[in-house]
Amino acid sequence: MNIKKTIDHFIDKMILNSTFDKPYWNIELIKKGKPNNWNHIDGCMTTSLLSLYEQTSNTKYLDFVDYFVDYYIFEDGTIRGFDPQKYSADDLAHSRVLFDLYKLTKKEKYLKAIHHTYSQLKSQPRTKEGNFWHKLVYHDQVWLDGLYMFQPFYTLYETQFNQKNNYLDIINQFKNVRKIMFDENKKLYYQGYDESKTLFWADKKTGLSKHFWLRAMGWYVAALSDVSVYIEDIKSKEYLASLLKEAIDGLLLYQDYESKMFYHVIDLADRPENYLETSGTLLIAYAILHASNNHILDESYEAIGVTIFEGTCKKQLTEVNGDLNLENICLSVGLGPESNTKRDGTFEYYISEPIVKNDAKGVGPLVMAYVEYLKISK
Repeated sequence: MNIKKTIDHFIDKMILNSTFDKPYWNIELIKKGKPNNWNHIDGCMTTSLLSLYEQTSNTKYLDFVDYFVDYYIFEDGTIRGFDPQKYSADDLAHSRVLFDLYKLTKKEKYLKAIHHTYSQLKSQPRTKEGNFWHKLVYHDQVWLDGLYMFQPFYTLYETQFNQKNNYLDIINQFKNVRKIMFDENKKLYYQGYDESKTLFWADKKTGLSKHFWLRAMGWYVAALSDVSVYIEDIKSKEYLASLLKEAIDGLLLYQDYESKMFYHVIDLADRPENYLETSGTLLIAYAILHASNNHILDESYEAIGVTIFEGTCKKQLTEVNGDLNLENICLSVGLGPESNTKRDGTFEYYISEPIVKNDAKGVGPLVMAYVEYLKISK
């Protein structure tokens, strides 16, 4: 497989088949048949495409992202389908793309939208330890994936617009997650924590969910990699780098020897229903390559990241009669809320969720890792 040629063609397929109201990569939206709005799925894709533009200088990527995002941003900076008082980590995550998009286009409404998004963080509900709730509807809960949804945006805003005043808050939220959600024996992080210890999926003593979900850990290590680069404080960088190394080293204990990928439920490779999952694996590849390229991880990790990326491409990028697809992406996993008792955090629940192809939760990380891969090949 010519990885560069294959991925370039695959990305073209994603763009050519997408409009702002019907993105080809948003499988959840397609399945629900609802109007599109501001969301982390599209955010993952547009952010990755903008990074690809910055690496390649190919204006088709910038033009597409500007076309896509422009539709959602009104002139006063309010955002179509985004309500800050929903206090949703997933919705806020899309606004991360606005920092680079404003820098590249100088559209004033993108700057206004950044400040509009930040208004959510100023009143986001928190746990007693100080961490943001994942969403208002997920009361008292910290989800590992929420670190990726919140903290890169938060760090960029503090660095560019708020004199870095809340750096300590950002670091403390990572510290709390390490203290509460890390399993010292398994060397892995649980997906969720319920401070109230009342949710049906939570352990009544610890408040933790039951298992280690791959994509949650993928989001987490990507957040560590991104924030460690964005944050302009040496001690903070060093602390986040230490968390990242620890998390990556823990994950590598469970790596599949042949494919170099990781399992959907990370530590249960021996369960026949379990499978090698694409999105979480590519997030790990991205985190390693991005951190290595930015000297956050030792250069010895570069080869590890490359083998994970190449192994995933060879196994999961398929071609039939010229049609390219990215396979084995978990569509969606969550915990609760009270009205959805199916999402109970058991192994049986995790493996019951649909497996799809070409969803941006896998394609976005593919492009993110690809950008870092291109930097190495240069």
